[in-house]
Amino acid sequence: MNYSGIIGSDIANGEGVRVSLFVSGCTHHCKGCFNPDTWDFAAGKPFTEKTQDFIIAELDHPWIAGLTLLGGEPMEPENQRALAPFLHRVRARFGSSKNIWCYTGCVLEHDLQQESRWRTEVTDELLSMIDVLVDGPFVESLKDITLRFRGSSNQRILVMEYDQKEVLP
Repeated sequence: MNYSGIIGSDIANGEGVRVSLFVSGCTHHCKGCFNPDTWDFAAGKPFTEKTQDFIIAELDHPWIAGLTLLGGEPMEPENQRALAPFLHRVRARFGSSKNIWCYTGCVLEHDLQQESRWRTEVTDELLSMIDVLVDGPFVESLKDITLRFRGSSNQRILVMEYDQKEVLP
């Protein structure tokens, strides 16, 4: 997996001050996407152990609330396979003291919880480590700049606790 960028003190992509990882690769190609440079799977730099160590060090500050995964598309099958072991490292180091947000153009019930091209052998494992999932493709005709933490009104903010989903207002 490649990544396109890391923001060490991000306040736009989830609650609190966060470390955000922008993965490379996305096949959704949403019209009006705010980050089309991340569509190319070869864009950016390789996601190495050194990169993971850097992110974990960035997370290790009391003012950092957690990690946000976005891109690109974290739920592209090859990205899931790279992110699952990394999230295990994050959870081993921080437990639940740092939350994990993930932005995806996939819809949880249709793309990730039932058979689809998005569902892999690590999807459930990955979802079990995510605290908040912002799901749904960006739809330009539903763009609403007044929404918190999402770009279009079809997108949902799902709290992923104990296998129950709750949509935040």
